Amino acid sequence: MRRALSALTVAVLTAGAVIVPAFVDDGATAEATTKVGVRTLLRQLDVKAETNAGYDRTKFRHWIDTADADVCNARYEVLIAEAVRKPSVSSSCKLSNGKWRSKYDGKVTTNPSTFDVDHMVPLAEAWGSGAKRWTAATRKAYANDLGYGASLIAVSASSNRAKGASEPGQWMPATRSYRCAYVKNWIAVKWRWDLAVDRAEKTALSNAITRHCASSSTTVTKPKRATVKLASSSGSSTSSSRAQADAAWNKPGPDLDCSDIRKKVRVYPPDYHRLDADGDGWGCESYG
Repeated sequence: MRRALSALTVAVLTAGAVIVPAFVDDGATAEATTKVGVRTLLRQLDVKAETNAGYDRTKFRHWIDTADADVCNARYEVLIAEAVRKPSVSSSCKLSNGKWRSKYDGKVTTNPSTFDVDHMVPLAEAWGSGAKRWTAATRKAYANDLGYGASLIAVSASSNRAKGASEPGQWMPATRSYRCAYVKNWIAVKWRWDLAVDRAEKTALSNAITRHCASSSTTVTKPKRATVKLASSSGSSTSSSRAQADAAWNKPGPDLDCSDIRKKVRVYPPDYHRLDADGDGWGCESYG
């Protein structure tokens, strides 16, 4: 699922075709070889009740053009990157002579209009998991996330419609061999964007890892934390505390203990100061 393709060149097969860099890299390619246990990421997700009250798809402005000197929007960038036979790309970003295979159900097409680009964690799910508190700019960034390969995926329209806004406990891809990767990617995207899970979802994800990853690796490419800004009641915004993982207790340096910090804090791997005794992503919990 990795899209370390910031310099991808699309073959020029027809007159008027253009060279298209597939993705704007936000720094995540530097972490391409960093692996992390998916259960570690799952433990670090906040557990909160979810509600989709107020959700409207238009609150996530998606399929915008990316800042990479071409006219292709995020949807087309994903289609170009995930083609099993690379298409030619016209000056207006019309794709031709390409071929795509849907990881959800194995369907193959040479007509990109029959495929959707799915948000691994659907927009409605993101809204109920925390995005309702984001600024409009952060929701736009989420809806067009090209910085982590698992965030967006080109799949058959029928499989995307079947999935809808369902969680993994409610829907899984028909392709059984992809189910382990699907669960791992769902968790990784939630971690990247500081999205919560409810208790039923967390249990279902844990069970799905056990069931579908029995013969597969349970590690995943570690995402770079996305920059998440929260909208305040006054209309200004504040950065999510979790996106600011540069606090002293998350950096190497002079040893710290809880008597130095005197509050419950978020701890990220590798837990330089050994504050997270039970591995749940929180340190100094006695101060909480």
